[in-house]
Amino acid sequence: MIAKIAWRNITYKPLNTILSLILLTAAVAIISLLMLLQEQFEKQFSGNIDNIDMVIGAKGSPLQLILSAVYQMDAPPGNISYDQAKTYINHPFAQSAVPLAFGDNYLGFKIVGTTPDYLKIYASGIGSGKMYSDNFEVVIGAEVAAKLKLKIGDTFFGAHGDAAEGEVHEEYPYVVVGIAARSGKVADNLILTKIESVWAMHESHDHNPPHGEEGHIHAADEEPNPAHGEEGHVHHDGEEHDHAETDTEGKEITAVLVKFRNKMAFVLWPRLIAQNTDMQAASPAVEINRLFSLFGIGLTALQYLAYGIMLISGISIFIALYNTLKERKYEFALMRISGASRLQLLLLVMAESIFLCLTGFILGTVVGRLALWLISSATEQEYKMAFEPFVFVWEKEGILLLVTIFVGCVAALIPAIKAYSLNISKTLSNG
Repeated sequence: MIAKIAWRNITYKPLNTILSLILLTAAVAIISLLMLLQEQFEKQFSGNIDNIDMVIGAKGSPLQLILSAVYQMDAPPGNISYDQAKTYINHPFAQSAVPLAFGDNYLGFKIVGTTPDYLKIYASGIGSGKMYSDNFEVVIGAEVAAKLKLKIGDTFFGAHGDAAEGEVHEEYPYVVVGIAARSGKVADNLILTKIESVWAMHESHDHNPPHGEEGHIHAADEEPNPAHGEEGHVHHDGEEHDHAETDTEGKEITAVLVKFRNKMAFVLWPRLIAQNTDMQAASPAVEINRLFSLFGIGLTALQYLAYGIMLISGISIFIALYNTLKERKYEFALMRISGASRLQLLLLVMAESIFLCLTGFILGTVVGRLALWLISSATEQEYKMAFEPFVFVWEKEGILLLVTIFVGCVAALIPAIKAYSLNISKTLSNG
């Protein structure tokens, strides 16, 4: 009965109720959004560096090197000599060292020249098909396959640079030979091929490989509409392209992802590489922690703002209940005469405030997730990083719910005490 009356009282003055709900919803939405962003942002960034101790690349910004080589979210600071990098690739301290060569993309998805060990870094493997073994054969990530509708045997042309509208390389078509298993990490959004393919693509283009009259090729500005069947596949002559594998003089790569066998390299390599080469060695853990610290300052400031809005919401609820109490004194007195106890009046006022807070909390979590969905759509298109809006951070959101209810209880405390201590005879005589 108390709950039913409380709900009717809330809807009695809709403007006051809506104002309080808007403030409370905004506060909860901001805090909920920040919680989800921070949780998933840190999880995604930390998960992608689990098997990478150091990144070797061109001198410049260490953070730019990490963002480009590990997360594929920035342009690399430059290229490095492959022959110079081989000293560290084959070093006894290195348990694994995976070279990367960038340069092209297909409809916005990067084409990365690397070794088959790249998938092991992200705990992935071949989901279907096989690993590339010849030049211009590619293994595509699970997200690439899903979004571009590419299948094994399909072919396409890459475009120069990172922009989907870049100059199309029509000299050599890439052929899909495998699809990587979904890992939930960076590899899902990449097209992987041999480093020799990247080198061959950017040489003098003296070769004119046969395309096959029946082959269906995607240009980089076409919508993917692959034709299947054996006649539609373009096969490459391994003898024609394998020359790049044996000649590395003067060749360049973008970076090397290193996992150490001996942790002494953490101390030695950055200084050795900086002093003796044109390269730098950057630690993903150090740079990402620095990024988190900068990111955390902004999140903390926004959280303080959200809690400030929640405080204002609590004041709004208090004012609404206090003003309503003045108007409803006679009603409360009649309820007491009809058999309602002091405690029931107190609970009635508290219930009104708690109902408002619970409604605001529910609306706030919904709005926060809608905002995260919009942010995810933007980041997925620009950086190939998606957030899951329907994940619940139970511990943090549980605390947020308790804080919201606490604000409601504090806001209703004085009006509830006033209702509890109401003087029936005095109220009715004045009425």
